[in-house]
Amino acid sequence: SAMSPAALLRLLPLAALLLLSPARAARQARRPNVVLILTDDQDVCLGGMTPLQKTNALIAQMGITFVNAYVPSALCCPSRASILTGKYPHNHHVVNNTLEGNCSSKLWQKIQEPYTFPALLKAMCGYQTFFAGKYLNEYGAEDAGGVGHVPPGWSFWYALEKNSKYYNYTLSVNGKARRHGENYSVDYLTDVLANMSLDFLEYKSNFEPFFMMIATPAPHSPWTPAPQYTKSFQNVSAPRNSNFNIHGKNKHWLIRQAKTPMTNSSIQFLDDAYRKRWQTLLSVDDLIEKLVKKLEVNGELDNTYIFYTSDNGFHTGQFSLPIDKRQLYEFDIKVPLLVRGPGIKPNQTNKMLVANIDLGPTILDIAGYDLNKTQMDGMSLLPLLRGEKNVTWRSDFLVEYQGEGYNGSNPTCPGLGPGVTHCFPDCVCEDSYNNTYACVRTLSASWDLQYCEFDDREVFVEVYNLTADPHQINNIAKTIDQEILEKMNYRLMMLQSCSGATCRTPGVFDPGYRFDPRLMFSNHGLRARRFSAQFL
Repeated sequence: SAMSPAALLRLLPLAALLLLSPARAARQARRPNVVLILTDDQDVCLGGMTPLQKTNALIAQMGITFVNAYVPSALCCPSRASILTGKYPHNHHVVNNTLEGNCSSKLWQKIQEPYTFPALLKAMCGYQTFFAGKYLNEYGAEDAGGVGHVPPGWSFWYALEKNSKYYNYTLSVNGKARRHGENYSVDYLTDVLANMSLDFLEYKSNFEPFFMMIATPAPHSPWTPAPQYTKSFQNVSAPRNSNFNIHGKNKHWLIRQAKTPMTNSSIQFLDDAYRKRWQTLLSVDDLIEKLVKKLEVNGELDNTYIFYTSDNGFHTGQFSLPIDKRQLYEFDIKVPLLVRGPGIKPNQTNKMLVANIDLGPTILDIAGYDLNKTQMDGMSLLPLLRGEKNVTWRSDFLVEYQGEGYNGSNPTCPGLGPGVTHCFPDCVCEDSYNNTYACVRTLSASWDLQYCEFDDREVFVEVYNLTADPHQINNIAKTIDQEILEKMNYRLMMLQSCSGATCRTPGVFDPGYRFDPRLMFSNHGLRARRFSAQFL
């Protein structure tokens, strides 16, 4: 006898469920896991990857190394915000490491945090998410919700209060404060992060794919190595490359004010820092080894992408600046980026110009999320990871930084007047209010070029041809072809106001590039402009 329509309708959902469930379950099961390891202040230009032998063997040799990976802002908080949002600083509005500069501020929490890629992974893609380590430098600040604030998008949250430390710190464990002391076996932060990560892999649900972000304190100051590594690299000193301990002539005033040659005590200090940085990285190397072994034992390694990168580079004595980051030069803006995972052939290097704003789009793409639904400025690296041929790629990106300073004069260097910060005893300062700049970094078939403008009284311009001058010693702003300067000035204006797809338009040397000189406000000469207002 024929079934009544009502009975048929009742059975339909069940039939649909029976038909779809196994396929859907298989599809869910096949979705890759992703692990992102983020180190703090690890350079690549000055040998920062050298101590990481196991990481090299387990990630680089098993996958791809991006040899031209950059950050749009060479400072922890703006850079981390770019990773989380997939946006340039002018779009996420985190301009430095202070609450006033929007680092983990209430405004950031309200406007940007709900739309980070981990929030989308958890809410829209059904991933379980795990965070352990340093989040943003002002995370946990009383004025911004303290450690009770757990950002949306994290199933498991083990975040460091404030800036990197190795001992005597507080973690937010899913919103509850947990104090740690100085007993190596239970408190050394890099090892604590490794153990928490292994615990997560042991006890997580096996029915959902996972995303892990592990953000180590190493190799950030105070550079405290694990006890077993305090004697390592005794004979290592900072590299004496051609821009080490020289006067930065033809550069903006902050570089020109550095004392050359550096004092013996400064050189001793930076050599010591360099050695300790390497020592702290040995514990990161151990973390990577434990993590990869655990994924292998779990049978999950073949279906897991592992990304290894840093939030910014670092310098030790370049242009006589003892130690820091936040300058526009390669040593500060270039970072390691290694990736292994399904479909990535081993032992490859890729020369494409990639930036940390690409990590969010890449990881969402891996999870199957439609990138057109996001407001991200970056591009998915997935076609490059898979080795697809004839991929149209960018030839330039934007570097931007808003200098930090104090209204009062710096107590170490009262003679320099107000507005400077991070000064050394011999009155060399690493930052100032008008260390505010924006650059177009170009890497095309014919040009390896950096064009920068400063927001200072001089409207200072620095231009480097890195093919001829990889250490950026000679500023060619006064000798380079005027037409290139004008095009770069115009391109910089475009990029500084770009958002989403407009950040990915053709660069000056690309076939599709269009330049209309009538859009320039001045005849020939560079247009001075203030960029603080649109930056904030």
